[in-house]
Amino acid sequence: MPTKAEQSEATRTALVQAAQRLFAQRGFADTPTEAVVQAAGVTRGALYHHFRDKTALFQAVYEALEQQVVDRIHAATEGLTDPMAVLRTGADAFLDACLEPAMQRIVLLEAPAVLGWETWREIDQAYGLGLVRAVLEVAMAAGAIRAAPVEPLAHILLGGLVEGAMLLASSDDPDAARLQVGEAVALLINGLSTAPVRRRR
Repeated sequence: MPTKAEQSEATRTALVQAAQRLFAQRGFADTPTEAVVQAAGVTRGALYHHFRDKTALFQAVYEALEQQVVDRIHAATEGLTDPMAVLRTGADAFLDACLEPAMQRIVLLEAPAVLGWETWREIDQAYGLGLVRAVLEVAMAAGAIRAAPVEPLAHILLGGLVEGAMLLASSDDPDAARLQVGEAVALLINGLSTAPVRRRR
């Protein structure tokens, strides 16, 4: 038999997963808590035991999606030793994740309004900024990119990625936008390199 702690965690996970599906399909405003409770197969009391309100549940879904993206980036860059390859591959993994409906609607389009700009930005940076900063530090130490103040550079690069992702999410043709944003991000990353970039003929 599962312990009470395991049962509690299973209930919370069921609520977050059900809410993610519904928020991605219907949006925050059009998803009543009763629909989440029914989809998760739990009681209303269980919902409010774990989350004070629907906004808190939305934040948990948002953070879960952010963690999924971080995991995807780690998986995509695992085994790479060239810092520039890590930067490029990590950026591509992030942009590819942003093609998914849940990422587009929940993380990029609705989260700033539902959570407020400051909370949205704080969470986004908590998951992404450290990752970008660490790669830049390794790349500079290896001489792969030009020396520059790491902290502002990390903010600028992360900001560019997020703005590009938001452009992708709001596009009528996300696949075409993904290609264009990818080209722009590649140009930005290549500009950091100390090695000359070979032009394609």
